[in-house]
Amino acid sequence: MASVVISIIPDGEGVAVKEKNNKFQFSRLPIISYLREKKKVKFSLPPIVSSLREKIGKHDLRKVIHSIKVGTALVLVSLLYLLDPLFGQVGANAMWAIMTVVVIFEFFAGATLSKGLNRGIGTILGGGLGCLAAALAQQVGGIGNAIVVAAGATYARMIPRIKKRYDYGALIFILTFNLVVVSGIRAEKVMILARERLSTIAMGFIICIFISLLVFPIWASDELHDSMASKFEDLAHSIEGCLEEYFGFMNEKENQPTANFSSCKSILNSKAKDESLANFAKWEPWHGKFGLSYPWGKYLQIGERLREIAATILSLKGSLQSPRQPATTLRQSFKEPCEAVGALLAPILRELGESVLKMRRCHAEASIVPKLNSMRVELNSVMSPSKLKPIGNGGLAVATFVFTLMEMVEKVEELAKEVEELGELADFRTSLALICPSN
Repeated sequence: MASVVISIIPDGEGVAVKEKNNKFQFSRLPIISYLREKKKVKFSLPPIVSSLREKIGKHDLRKVIHSIKVGTALVLVSLLYLLDPLFGQVGANAMWAIMTVVVIFEFFAGATLSKGLNRGIGTILGGGLGCLAAALAQQVGGIGNAIVVAAGATYARMIPRIKKRYDYGALIFILTFNLVVVSGIRAEKVMILARERLSTIAMGFIICIFISLLVFPIWASDELHDSMASKFEDLAHSIEGCLEEYFGFMNEKENQPTANFSSCKSILNSKAKDESLANFAKWEPWHGKFGLSYPWGKYLQIGERLREIAATILSLKGSLQSPRQPATTLRQSFKEPCEAVGALLAPILRELGESVLKMRRCHAEASIVPKLNSMRVELNSVMSPSKLKPIGNGGLAVATFVFTLMEMVEKVEELAKEVEELGELADFRTSLALICPSN
């Protein structure tokens, strides 16, 4: 029986109905064609895949890589147990190799190297002195010397400089020293025991370092460098948003401040993270654009300047959310010089961040400082008593806001000098054109 196609128009909409073998089926092709023509539905998978890829993000991908690397290291070190020839050589001491991998394998390569070297040095020193103390204890018949050494190591661990970089090594020294001393009193072959444990710890350390440094390494130096450069952009965006918020509202009662200060708060809370990354970066070997004597301490100083600017921006939050706002006409009278400050500071911060990110020198004394000085003079003219006195009580709110902007200008000037010093210490390349903002 031949197929018959009947067109039915219910309520003005066309639906194609096909009759075949006394069964009715709706054809979806006209509907899909209609939707494609109207561009109401997009039948494309690549945008969905790219969107998911963006949501996963770079950091999540690094977490997956780190997890795979740790799993691989544990599999390799477990061969000491699984393979009979290797187990016959190391015996039950293979557990120390597994413990070493679990303890010292960190997310960043510098952290792994730091903990590994601290553990190795602490184990060697603690084991050596422990064997000596155990021998003395067997001869003298006491462990008084061991108590003195452990107490001294504990005191040294509390020294700030040692605690900052060698705290884990001091802890391992105390632990290994006491284990060797206590076991040496009862065990006769303490030297053999110490040697076997040290060899298995060295095996775990070598596996960790090999995988961490050579297989998709995750460098703390790159993380610190990129995160420090991104903070400049965050502060520039916050300054622009704050000024736009302050001068954009005409109806204070109907509109509420919506400026985003979350990036400033995260910068204020980034000190511990920056110090940790800088410490790990100092342990990392020469790689890429970072040498052995790279000035990571200067990054911490720049971070302090950025936190000061973030705190100044947050102080403007009080001006935005204060119930006693100056009149709109009063705000508009000071709008031009204040917006000129934002138009200058935001590009300067962006260019300073680009200078750090691309490792190009920024000539602050030649191009940035004169502009900031001229802007400071202009703000001082706004703060003159002759202009503030006629506006009455609203002058206090305006003066507070302008004074905060003046303080921000001074801090950006200090920051620019710090970035210039970083370029000199790190030997940034010199661009043909000035990286810093120009007219």
